[in-house]
Amino acid sequence: MLNYKHLQYFLAVAKAGTVQGAAEKLHLTPQTLSGQIRVFEERLGVALFQRKGRRLELTAAGRTALAYAEEIFQIGAELQQALTAAPAARMTPFRVGVADAVPKSIAHQLLAPGLALDEPARLVCTENRLERLVADLAIHRLDMVLADRPLPPNTDVRGYSHPLGECGIGFFAAATLAARLSGPFPRCLHEAPLLLPGAESALRGPLVRWLERQDVAPAVVGDFDDSALMHAFGSAGAGVFPVPMTREVAAALPPGLTLLGETQEVRERFFAISVERRLRHPAVVAISEAARLKLFAQTPA
Repeated sequence: MLNYKHLQYFLAVAKAGTVQGAAEKLHLTPQTLSGQIRVFEERLGVALFQRKGRRLELTAAGRTALAYAEEIFQIGAELQQALTAAPAARMTPFRVGVADAVPKSIAHQLLAPGLALDEPARLVCTENRLERLVADLAIHRLDMVLADRPLPPNTDVRGYSHPLGECGIGFFAAATLAARLSGPFPRCLHEAPLLLPGAESALRGPLVRWLERQDVAPAVVGDFDDSALMHAFGSAGAGVFPVPMTREVAAALPPGLTLLGETQEVRERFFAISVERRLRHPAVVAISEAARLKLFAQTPA
């Protein structure tokens, strides 16, 4: 069994870089601390430090141990805070990973119902590439991953993709740019400056193929892995950009933007990825139900 006192000593030495510095903070003698670190390494069967001059540097195993040690003590601090806080202030963390290809406005609309439960949750939101988020999900650092595609088939992680819904795509442009474009939609996109989601986005391929079928050749002036950055450039007039047309987007046109047109032939899909075959987490269940009944309702394929 892991000795958490040894783990605390290891973390102190890793942070200080020397046994002397860590010993002073822990109010121990350097000899005692060195002995405890040796016992810890012997129990683990690996060397955690290597000496470089007067300092101790982490080995590869040490760097792995440091990442886990930091998370263990962070969770311990959260546990202590949760137990000592006033009952009304105790909120269960709801850890969500959002794939960077998911539009931020959609992520907000999808996640909001998870914060409106009778038992309030504290949202801990992380954005990264889908592969990285799925890896964190597998070791239970996340409760759910929000993505624009199902779990990749070639992954070693055992997880389940729960469809949240899908919608068509609208093409928006700043009013100043829209005024310079001519012709009906989608012909007005021909030779127009266009911003596209990056290669990691599930929307990129279908969008390109749809434009080819319309015999439209825009001038692609930007590729963005981050949808929020693409929207910022588009709103500033850098180019036309695609936006998922949920009920909220369809009902309220963003200020300063013009909807050039929309298509239901290109569909953006959204998934909640979890390690559960059947959703049980109350926040995830609320998100799934709200997406099906409200957010993506009346958006026919």
